[in-house]
Amino acid sequence: MNKDLTNIQNIYFVGAGGIGMAALERYFLAKGKNVAGYDRTSTALTDELCSEGVEISFDESIDSIPNDFRNPDTTLVVYTPAVPDSLPILEYFRANGFDVLKRAAVLGLITRSSRSLCFAGTHGKTTTSSMAAHILKSGSVGCNAFLGGELINYGTNFLISPSSDFSVIEADEFDRSFHHLTPYVAVITATDPDHLDIYGDEAAYLESFAHFTELIRPGGSLVIHEDLKLKPRPQEGVRVLTYSRDKGDFHATYIRREPGNITFDIVTPRGTIRNVNLGVPVEVNIENAVAAVAAVCLTNAWEPEVIREAISSYRGTKRRFETHLKEDNGAGHVIIDDYAHHPEEIRKSIESVKALYPGRRLTVAFQPHLYSRTRDFAAEFADALSAADSLVLLDIYPAREAPIAGVSSRIIFDNVKCEDKSLISKEKLVETLKNRNFDILLTLGAGDINTYIPQIIGSLKE
Repeated sequence: MNKDLTNIQNIYFVGAGGIGMAALERYFLAKGKNVAGYDRTSTALTDELCSEGVEISFDESIDSIPNDFRNPDTTLVVYTPAVPDSLPILEYFRANGFDVLKRAAVLGLITRSSRSLCFAGTHGKTTTSSMAAHILKSGSVGCNAFLGGELINYGTNFLISPSSDFSVIEADEFDRSFHHLTPYVAVITATDPDHLDIYGDEAAYLESFAHFTELIRPGGSLVIHEDLKLKPRPQEGVRVLTYSRDKGDFHATYIRREPGNITFDIVTPRGTIRNVNLGVPVEVNIENAVAAVAAVCLTNAWEPEVIREAISSYRGTKRRFETHLKEDNGAGHVIIDDYAHHPEEIRKSIESVKALYPGRRLTVAFQPHLYSRTRDFAAEFADALSAADSLVLLDIYPAREAPIAGVSSRIIFDNVKCEDKSLISKEKLVETLKNRNFDILLTLGAGDINTYIPQIIGSLKE
């Protein structure tokens, strides 16, 4: 692309009705740009966008493109890969010299025109980026945030502060999307291999993260979790710091745990923030809070009192350790849903629930996500799930993949060590759990298992 965002007056979105695209549309509206687009069908979200000032057409012919958006020198086109290349509107823009970019590339433009805090890692990036965004939004500096989950505090995955110079971005390693970014502060939470359907092996996965560290702008900072295999390659002039729960330049100390409550101090190079109380009090969020504070610490938004209050008031994101039912203040049935879909995420999620409700019987319902991930990590999944007291394992959620011969949930199930285990289709989930009369239920997976939770809760009331 040969222009930066300051030269662009008009932004046209092909596939304007997606939630990720909607965040960009609202961002550019707030920046005073003219925003239009196309989508196939009208939805509640497109209605909202139209009422806010986005000119959306549901006609795929080129005649529907507004005249103001027909100049390639002043118009940027953003598209989603879900739209076919044969779409007439897309063909018109490509044939007439327009810059036509994916959403990830546009996020890259935003990182070059702002001071961006970019959170990358196999797991933890949604929570840490959301915490950091909530801290900045709570303080005097504010931020624009593009996140991978809906913040419960705000009911959206996008935060806007038109006058703020800071952007918070979840840096996705899938398809190497995070290589478009130019971070001011980069945080890397974990590099356990994933997406091997894209990368092939662990070495290529680690190399992708190493390249990401080369993209941090001089004068910026890299915050990396202690003990990763990753060998970062930052440019000269980039400061490198470490974090973890118990050691590093940023870490937690004096951790106090009570039923439903976790309090600790956070040690940073700029001083110690004492008596931090987690708004979502699960074990893994101690370390997530340290990572979020580390990123904020490396900006001019260092406001310790604001940080303490923001971590306490943070309510989490949808599908990240989200409590759906807590009877009798946690003494009765409890249902928690977590997006965990990697073995290490599952291990930490189960550990967190057991720490939160010690001595209680934990039933885990897990829906594997992707045939390739199941094939690549079957043994690791079985080992992590063996920590459950009772397991209900569902069939694989295929998402974008076709079946792979010989790959099913059975290759996990046969190696799970807990004796109380069942392998079922998702259609039998509600009935199976009703018959189990569970105590604590943890639903896990990146598919659609969470959509059954209202039925599960309903079955308890019958």
